[in-house]
Amino acid sequence: MSVKNIALLGSTGSIGRNVLSVVRANPDRFRIVGLSAGKNISLLAQQVREFSPSCVSISDEQLAGSLADMLARDYQGEIFWGDAGNCRVATLADVDMVVTAVVGAVGLLPTMEAIRAGKDIGLANKETLVMAGRLVMKTVQDHGVRLLPIDSEHSAVFQCLEAGRRKDMDRIILTASGGPFRELAGEEFAAITPDQALAHPNWQMGKKISIDSATLMNKGLEVIEARWLFDTPPDRIDVVVHCQSIVHSLVEFIDGSVVAQLGIPDMRIPIAYALSYPERIHLDLPRLDLARCGTLSFEEPDYERFPALKMAFGALEQGGMQPAALNGANEIAVDAFLEGKIGFSDIPAVVAAVLAVQIDGNDLDLEHILAADKQARALALQEVERRCDRSER
Repeated sequence: MSVKNIALLGSTGSIGRNVLSVVRANPDRFRIVGLSAGKNISLLAQQVREFSPSCVSISDEQLAGSLADMLARDYQGEIFWGDAGNCRVATLADVDMVVTAVVGAVGLLPTMEAIRAGKDIGLANKETLVMAGRLVMKTVQDHGVRLLPIDSEHSAVFQCLEAGRRKDMDRIILTASGGPFRELAGEEFAAITPDQALAHPNWQMGKKISIDSATLMNKGLEVIEARWLFDTPPDRIDVVVHCQSIVHSLVEFIDGSVVAQLGIPDMRIPIAYALSYPERIHLDLPRLDLARCGTLSFEEPDYERFPALKMAFGALEQGGMQPAALNGANEIAVDAFLEGKIGFSDIPAVVAAVLAVQIDGNDLDLEHILAADKQARALALQEVERRCDRSER
């Protein structure tokens, strides 16, 4: 059995740490040859000492210098920074798979470069397909690589599709936990604090994804991701709220059969499946005990209290630059909420204001997509400032 060489983008985040946990437990199967991270320099230094990658990258040049000083006696590899550094890690000659576990639009460029370099992709960065789904999947096809989903919902769909032919699939059903405010009255949303929004009931995630889960924007982004991953039109993708987070998603076939993937809410399961596909590897995790789980419930999402989900469907249906604008505006709004500049209810309002502006472009042109992202962020910042000024009067 050959060892699979992995470059991991976003190694210090929640998904990245779980990827390293799977690699650590399976040294005969996986080897880390490249790492990149944002600003968590101390954790990255620990990871470099443990896994000895040939190349690492961090967010900026100053941190790269600090990292080099910290590792002066322990590391002889190369240290890069920024977008160019991420791309360098993603295109190392001996890499077999690039795991894109960064959060946000920063994942698009290195993922595209890795695909063009002929690398298989383990995708945990949904924004890559939200912004540029048509372009990314065309590039995957043109270069004959595999793109394997790591998000739990898309991994579930991928696994469910093993039960039948792709052409016999009729519908994808994505499950959502509903987040921490599923039962909170809409009039109370304005008082929600960042700490409350970060307290996801079932999953341990990073800040941005936790806020997106609380607004249900995360599920909207996953709808767009599913459209491209599985070549499925939006009217054949449904969302149901399943607060137990045991059923991770379902696929309905043309004969009415519905296949579901179940498991405990632990990201190491979809990560391991993507890394080892088409095989499965043993994971030393608690097993799902259905008798102890008891009732599994499902309900329709509340699109009025959680308008972000409806906006994502709308952006997908409109196509063009709308998904990229949705994503860029949401990233700005979430940052503003975490910084205390706007309220929880302002997040979807900021996104809606940006989507009301027509942004033109070709969704098969990377430069157009990046320009749309930049324009959407500028518009979102203006809307955030407008709301801050209004609240200070």
